[in-house]
Amino acid sequence: MTIEITVTKRTEQGTGASRRLRRAGRVPGILYGNSAAQSIELDHNEIFHKLRQEAFHASILTLQVDGEPQQALLRDVQMHAWKPEVLHVDFQRVSGDQKIHMKVPLHFINADIAPGVKTAGGIVSHIMNEIDVLCVPSKLPEFIEVDLSTLQAGHSIHISDLKVAEGVEFAAAHKGGNPPVATIVLPRAAKASDADAEAAAPAADAKKK
Repeated sequence: MTIEITVTKRTEQGTGASRRLRRAGRVPGILYGNSAAQSIELDHNEIFHKLRQEAFHASILTLQVDGEPQQALLRDVQMHAWKPEVLHVDFQRVSGDQKIHMKVPLHFINADIAPGVKTAGGIVSHIMNEIDVLCVPSKLPEFIEVDLSTLQAGHSIHISDLKVAEGVEFAAAHKGGNPPVATIVLPRAAKASDADAEAAAPAADAKKK
């Protein structure tokens, strides 16, 4: 999926210049990495709607900088405290052979058929909603699926259980970790019922005897 956005080089600097840009419906920003940092400006409506797309936050973007395409990642966004207004954006240039560190969203599937939900009445708890990956830009996944179809109550799926393309590493695993991604927990009412059933069993056996 190719996502393009039009960018213009910005020459005026400072708080006053940024305010003037915003009043004109423009957003100040910066493009850095691999060469000199470049101050830029973007159309507010275009970047505002792009930011609502999940893929825009976890994809290699093509910035058309005064007509010259440059590959980059979205690195930071500053929003107004209470208005739906983008105040500033940061982009980082990327090169094809250099590994990048990026957060990728997790998409959870098959929760409705997981034994821990369907049979035991458990509830899926998402411990993570995104995960840090290391890879070259061409390998960056738009999202990673987490298949819950075999998950039992009280059990968890860890990052080692996730399937990704060759060349994609998890930052946590790279450091030797294997944290959980999702688990199925039983509601308190279900736990209380199980405890009551266990307590009642010995009494029933004694009564029979």
